[in-house]
Amino acid sequence: MTTRTRAVPAAIALGFVADGLWRRSRAARLPVLNRAARTAGGEDGVDVAAYHFVTTEGVRLDGATRQAACAYAADNGLDVVELVPAGLDTARALEFVRRLDPASFREARLARGEGAGHAVLVSDDVLRRAGLERMEGLSADEMDALSVRLKQYAPTGADVAVVPGLRALPASALTPGDRRAILRRRWQLDLPTQLTGVLGAFGLMAAVSARRPLWASALLAAVCANPVLATFGTPLRPNDLRRFSLLRPVAAPLRWWRVARAAEAPDPALPGLRAHYRAELAQGVARFLEAPRDTCPWCGGTDLRKHLVSGDHQQRKPGTFRLDRCASCGHVFQNPRLSGAGLAFYYRDYYDGVGEAEVERGFRLGAPHYRARARMLRGRAVPATWLDVGGGHGHFCNAARDIWPDARFDALDFGSSVIEAERRGWVDLAHRGQFRELADKLTGTYDVVSMHHYLEHTLDPLAELDAAAEVLPPGGHLLIEVPDPQSPVARLAGRWWHNWFQPQHLHLMPIGNLTEALAARGLRTVAVDRGAAHQELDLLMVVTLLLNRLTPRHPDRPWNDPGHRRARIAARVAITAAGMPFAIAAAAADQLAYPFIRRFGGANTYRVLARKTSTSTPTSASAPTSAQDPAQDPAPTSDPAAD
Repeated sequence: MTTRTRAVPAAIALGFVADGLWRRSRAARLPVLNRAARTAGGEDGVDVAAYHFVTTEGVRLDGATRQAACAYAADNGLDVVELVPAGLDTARALEFVRRLDPASFREARLARGEGAGHAVLVSDDVLRRAGLERMEGLSADEMDALSVRLKQYAPTGADVAVVPGLRALPASALTPGDRRAILRRRWQLDLPTQLTGVLGAFGLMAAVSARRPLWASALLAAVCANPVLATFGTPLRPNDLRRFSLLRPVAAPLRWWRVARAAEAPDPALPGLRAHYRAELAQGVARFLEAPRDTCPWCGGTDLRKHLVSGDHQQRKPGTFRLDRCASCGHVFQNPRLSGAGLAFYYRDYYDGVGEAEVERGFRLGAPHYRARARMLRGRAVPATWLDVGGGHGHFCNAARDIWPDARFDALDFGSSVIEAERRGWVDLAHRGQFRELADKLTGTYDVVSMHHYLEHTLDPLAELDAAAEVLPPGGHLLIEVPDPQSPVARLAGRWWHNWFQPQHLHLMPIGNLTEALAARGLRTVAVDRGAAHQELDLLMVVTLLLNRLTPRHPDRPWNDPGHRRARIAARVAITAAGMPFAIAAAAADQLAYPFIRRFGGANTYRVLARKTSTSTPTSASAPTSAQDPAQDPAPTSDPAAD
């Protein structure tokens, strides 16, 4: 046996050992509930009436556990406490500590809510705002969805605690169907690919073991030791640890196979969505485009040149879209442009509905970028009132509170998501409507206005700048982040550059155009971030979009033909698996290139911070006007990088 062939099983075995130790480092930090907590009433009592308990089917909480949970919540200022049985079955315990880091969970505003699927304490305030009605007998799938929702309503007021006296449900209580439903919420359309990857990993280990029996014993020992390493000396004491560990090499792939084979309840909304899209598509998509224009919407120039033609690479809804470039100023714009009805059609089921889970995952990963945006004000101003235009679900405002905890963060958006952001407490006040129509009512209210990946979505970006200049008082700041059409990757990748993002991006402006437009409105640029604003996913997204184009259209998208479902999903899984090495290589290249981009340039995004130095607020009447009545502008929600 060569050194190279021995290295494969040895590396896998070491990986299982390292994974067990990593999980143990998390499990060891889980807080433990003190069941001997003080009793209700009296000077040191706890107001148990301020808290409620939600339980899954088969779980009962005794008085001591309820009292201890209430005391823990009151002592730590918590609104939500996930109660984790110390004897939680090993499979769920391993998954729980993989997903949740107890050291950061409470303060991580955008972390996904996690629980053990048994019981959760909820404060009266969160119960009311979240609109909870059922309190007992929830299914495992419902409890998982509840954990996610409660963390959203208590972004820094949620925690977990191990309860030694809470009886754990048996492992069999979580059926393969329950587990598949939970995974479906996490991965939505990607679930078949994820399950195939897991089963493929088991197949790889089996192949290695079959070829090298001696090394297979070391690999099997590491697999069996992993759960013991993960829970030894921690508050978790799985009641099936010994049996699970011994049988894991056989039981684990069998359990995942059953999950892959489990039937799913059909989405009750899908037939209605299919009928709606079928009726819309029967009329064709050409009606969603306005008449082409022959002048630049930014400078009025007449020398327009075709820049590129693209389809909808993200959702793969039908349609072809052209971007023109103005030879005079370099402005890139969609021509012909989508109408209001077209924007509504192509936005539908992207930020909500069918696409919500995928986009929400991107929003959560964007927390470092959100905080970096907010830090641009440091050393220049201390914001008291901040308005985020195109604020969507409020992710930026929620994350920015880590940088400016004393500031008031409000958001404006056309969609209903901004109302939900206010209910969650992610924004202090939600303004629903069009910025240009609400500007006169907001004048002088905010000392900072931000537009993150918003201008490129609007029908008339110059009019949006007019509105910002009107709202801000002298000395106020405007913070803008947009894609950079002058990025080298934009030129090299052509229509596969993700920030062309057709058909949602209507305008892409070079930085010089934007700073000149700001100066004309009495807004002096005081800071520019280019390398620091770069989002390190250019090459990965090129590979992802190409793979998405090669794969058959997903039959579960309501605008696609649902026929040959299994064959099409199998083909998608196969092509995705074949392209995975290229995606991994592209992601690594993105990370390696980032330090050089920060130092030498070539970013795909830029930020501009401008300070209002005068009270002049020129209107866009002197600038080229939109082909469409501004009152019809739907002011769409911003893209995944923006919220």
